[in-house]
Amino acid sequence: MRMDKHSRLQLRLQSIIFLLLFLSTIGVLAWLSYEYNIRSDWTVNQRNSLSQDTIELLHTLKQPVIIRSYQMDDDGSVQAATEILKNYQRIKADVQFKVLNPDLDIELAKADKIERYGQSLIQYNGKHETIDNLSEQEITNALLRLSREKAPLLAFVDNHGERDPQSDSNTGYLKFAQQLKNNGFVLRRLNLLTDKLEGIDALIIAASDKPWLPGEIDKLMEYIKQGGNLLWLHDPGKLSQLQQLADTLNIEFLKGVVVDDDPGLRKTLGIQHPSVVPIIQYGDHPITRQIRYNTLFPIAEALKSKEESDWQNAPLLITLPGSWSDTDGLSLKVSYEADKGDQKGPLYLGMALQRPADNNREQRIVVIGDSDFLANTYVGAGANLLLGLNIMNWLGEDDELINIDPRSAPDLSLQLDDTQVLFISFGFLVALPLLLLLGGIVIWRRRKKS
Repeated sequence: MRMDKHSRLQLRLQSIIFLLLFLSTIGVLAWLSYEYNIRSDWTVNQRNSLSQDTIELLHTLKQPVIIRSYQMDDDGSVQAATEILKNYQRIKADVQFKVLNPDLDIELAKADKIERYGQSLIQYNGKHETIDNLSEQEITNALLRLSREKAPLLAFVDNHGERDPQSDSNTGYLKFAQQLKNNGFVLRRLNLLTDKLEGIDALIIAASDKPWLPGEIDKLMEYIKQGGNLLWLHDPGKLSQLQQLADTLNIEFLKGVVVDDDPGLRKTLGIQHPSVVPIIQYGDHPITRQIRYNTLFPIAEALKSKEESDWQNAPLLITLPGSWSDTDGLSLKVSYEADKGDQKGPLYLGMALQRPADNNREQRIVVIGDSDFLANTYVGAGANLLLGLNIMNWLGEDDELINIDPRSAPDLSLQLDDTQVLFISFGFLVALPLLLLLGGIVIWRRRKKS
């Protein structure tokens, strides 16, 4: 093709136009990248993003959040702190944060009472709190505590063999108590003989196994009559003096221990004994509505409501159809025997009761036929801890804070046996180089022939 003066001019104009369009495209892309920040997390379990529970909590916060994080003067610490705080700012635009060096910002660090690197001050709703670890769990728990108008007071009834919130034994409640404190609750142990019930947001009876005195029963019943909130955890066995409480609540505990002898389900969940009952079906209630995985209840007793009353009754925990209430005890080999009084499932292990009370509020009570599920041994199983926190949030009348459950880190370890290691090593060290060499030889031969 012959090139004349007109053709050369046309090509030059095309080149100039292409260059201008190319530069304009780069400029537009640069402007878009500066003005808009699009982020996608493809990691396992989206571990670099905030959990849905934290996002829901941030949506309930109406006022600005101020965070000052004091980190060592190195790029890694500053970058890590900035990244996690930006995650909060992406969800709630009025999260204001600064990453500071306490060695340089001495006066501010002193005013914030910072004692060491890594601590952060969080301010919300005219209150502030210092946390030691800048993780999602620490930040979210601090925001949850600060968002409460007042810290709910929970009183654990004492002196009848109840679960001890200060005990680190297998049957103690120390782990659950620590989580309650992390979520902004104030805890105390209560002796009904000497202590007053004034100012308590919820009373907790965690499996009494010793006699109550008549004066204690009277004090408890007066508390219920006055509209007090209650969590009653009852293990299988006699009610003794607490039968009056059951009658007032119009509930009845079924005889026997609930068992579930489904071998497939037990194998899947790693359950050794049929009296450890898994719950995967929940009632439609604010306490359980957002629970997506199983809870475990060892040695539990079923309950039912006796008759119509002024209580609005809602089932919380529903056993599987293959379960039953076994009256024969805790044998490893169980069988359903209707003639002995066994009752077939599905059964209720927990109920929520409520009725109108004074001061335009509702009285709230939760009854569960087991106390072991919140003990140190079992509180970390399945969604047991989440269920316990949801119950206390509901009883504390903080409905918006139900289901704030910080995610646990996924298992990122890769376990390989010797055969798998040998197979991978052979593939990368022998097979792949040979394949590349073979491909090179084939290409070389083809070129030579052509």
